[in-house]
Amino acid sequence: MTLARSLPDEASEWWIFLGTFVVYACGRWFFAWRQARREGDSHPVRAALAEEDDPAATHAALTGGFRSYRQFFGFVASGIAVVLVATFTGGRLRVALLWITIPLLVIALSYLDFRQARKARSSA
Repeated sequence: MTLARSLPDEASEWWIFLGTFVVYACGRWFFAWRQARREGDSHPVRAALAEEDDPAATHAALTGGFRSYRQFFGFVASGIAVVLVATFTGGRLRVALLWITIPLLVIALSYLDFRQARKARSSA
């Protein structure tokens, strides 16, 4: 079977995979910064970066992956959207749509994870 993809052979392809993690982390930090700013914290950047040091927030973020149906269906719908775009488009249109949809979907998933972690912190 020749349709199966292997791991990337070129360094440029690895940067694309690493870029999705960077977009996710930046999205989480942005949402934490915005929350700290709304709450009137004097140093919202420090509060956003300190969120990762909070054991309750880290535990909620690590184990909260599919604790809610919104997160699960968001993950599944994102995967379906990427597969549909990759299947039914080609050439420059495929590249353009994937460069637009994938970052938006990753940001949406980071927001759902941020909300789950915030909800777990507020109930603890």
